[in-house]
Amino acid sequence: MKRPAAFVALVFAVLTAFLVAPASAAYGVRIEVLSSPRPDFVSDGDALVGITGQNLENVVVRLNGRDITPVFTRTADRLIGLVRGLEIGRNTVTAGEARLGITNFPRSGPMLAGPHEAPYICGTAAFTTLAKVELGPATGPNCFVKTRVDYLYRSKADRSLKVLPATKPADLATTTTSDGRRVPYIVRVETGVINRSIYEYAVLHDRAEGSPSVRRPPSGWNGRLVYTFGGGCPGGWYHQGSTTGGINDDVLLGRGYAVASSTLNVFGVNCNGVLAAETMSMTREHIAETIGVPRKTIGWGCSGGSYQVFQIADNYPGLLDGIMASCVFPEVGFATLHTITDALLLDHYFRSATGWSDAAKQAVAGFGKVGAIANLAGAGRRIDPRVYCPAQLPVARRYHPVTNPGGARCDVYDHQVNIWGKDAAGVLRRPLDNVGIQYGLAALKAGKITAAQFVDLNRAVGGFDADANFVPGRTMADADAIGTAYRTGQLINGGGGLASTPIIDYRQYLDEQPDGDIHLMFHSFSLRERLVKANGDADNHVMLVQSGDSTAGFTTGNPVVLSALKALDQWMDAVDADTGSGSAHARLIRNRPSSLVEACWTPQGTKIVEKQVNGIRTTRCNTLYPVWPAPRQVAGASVANDVIKCTLRPLSPSDYRTGFTAEQWTALQQAFPQGVCDWTAPGAGQQRPTGTWPTF
Repeated sequence: MKRPAAFVALVFAVLTAFLVAPASAAYGVRIEVLSSPRPDFVSDGDALVGITGQNLENVVVRLNGRDITPVFTRTADRLIGLVRGLEIGRNTVTAGEARLGITNFPRSGPMLAGPHEAPYICGTAAFTTLAKVELGPATGPNCFVKTRVDYLYRSKADRSLKVLPATKPADLATTTTSDGRRVPYIVRVETGVINRSIYEYAVLHDRAEGSPSVRRPPSGWNGRLVYTFGGGCPGGWYHQGSTTGGINDDVLLGRGYAVASSTLNVFGVNCNGVLAAETMSMTREHIAETIGVPRKTIGWGCSGGSYQVFQIADNYPGLLDGIMASCVFPEVGFATLHTITDALLLDHYFRSATGWSDAAKQAVAGFGKVGAIANLAGAGRRIDPRVYCPAQLPVARRYHPVTNPGGARCDVYDHQVNIWGKDAAGVLRRPLDNVGIQYGLAALKAGKITAAQFVDLNRAVGGFDADANFVPGRTMADADAIGTAYRTGQLINGGGGLASTPIIDYRQYLDEQPDGDIHLMFHSFSLRERLVKANGDADNHVMLVQSGDSTAGFTTGNPVVLSALKALDQWMDAVDADTGSGSAHARLIRNRPSSLVEACWTPQGTKIVEKQVNGIRTTRCNTLYPVWPAPRQVAGASVANDVIKCTLRPLSPSDYRTGFTAEQWTALQQAFPQGVCDWTAPGAGQQRPTGTWPTF
């Protein structure tokens, strides 16, 4: 019998973890991989290895039996060496009696996310480096181009980056790094392809000092890496992309941070959190093996970028040490898709229903503006395999139910097929469900809609078929897909790596834009509630809120954001210096800087220091910036938004303040033949993740 894909992935992960667990000390000697959080996930045939213990001057180091001792040099506390020539698959490094298993994957991947997607359109010809050079056409199915290094300098005249000539120019700026060094503002930029993704990173380094290395890190580097993640999702499939999350930040580079990103870390190119984690892991490893291991790595992203930082930090601990996030969503597959697919159903219903005022529609949806229903409905089409095909994908290769049923399906679930798998009939397993949801329940109880409206809405709202066509019946999630979502952290739990990660959640308030906005504030409270459920508190989550009209926004040019970044650095350093007892979460909480407090700012710029609270006009901040709910919260769900398929209970007249006619009650029973959601019970199949670093 063929096992479900999730089961196979779980067994593989457990066995692999057992086989390549970090080496235990033997005669005082210990071996570890420094360039990757785990020795079972390294790539490109090399790994930065550290050896600690006694009598290291006499130790002999071998790779698969071959003496590699000469590649190691002594530092203050260990031997360090860049071990090259790893074979694909299992390798063994020994140092005396100590040994460590290392599993190596190809530079082209895959490593975590399963088989490569096809078709796949290369984007190198459209990619322009910071040096304003086009990478040119790719070679081979993995979209490879030769790695290039450019040296640029920041001009004092206009603060632009220019190509560094052979002689240092007169307009060369200088800069002071975060650790107080005054250095020439010369930037080394590397661009290449890893995991079929175009990566780039930049760091302060004077070319006159020679090429940087692990032993001689870049001259202006402060030892920290900011990895930027780009937003989007629609169209994020079947292509390599030609833009990254951006690395040309004057403030970050000038303060000495290395700044990196990759095209598959833009969700508008790749709307798959596991593939994003894989790409980031392999890129960070390459950086560590080229210029040295970052002391701290900060994930920086808004919207689709926030999806990535949370999923990577929680499910793949060791890759990110701190988070600067904005336009926050916990994840795309549930927090976002629940909201926008509900909006799509409501919009479809309201377009043909009569007798509904805008106020009644808004009461059902929960959003701050009635226009948000149609706005978010458009985003909900990312589950439709025909709507959001990227321009790079030829029309002839796209799915059509009649003319090309075997074509590329352009939707978020098919892009993540390695995660969800297919059933015995070859049908994609989909974790989308609205069975039992009583849309507009709170509006009914508040007298904002009538019993007749409530009944007709829930009778007619319907669901989606596999192609996202509207159908009369509700959408039913696949049970295996639900289990996969919870077990592997596709629905963010918050109790993995996030439990020990400091989180800055900066938000420009957009709920009350004229037609609403997909970046709804309640999502920050969804994340917070999950952290509380997993860890007992969410004191590592700091919310800062400004008006949507704030011009600087989520940039280092915004004093609020820059101040938060400085506090985040202090926070991480204080945790490192804390040798006291307690859990990693406890150390994190007790070292939060006293200056880092939750606050909102008025549109005029006045700071209001107070804890951010989920609600509408119950505090000064949520009076300025009300936290409007989504359709499922109006239907009775928790703000945690962590139930994929609700547990059902029988309909009961006592649950309603409004009386129904006999005809209405019969219609309601027909609308909910299996019962209605019991939001006080755990969701169907709801469980904690079985571990971290899931593979597919």
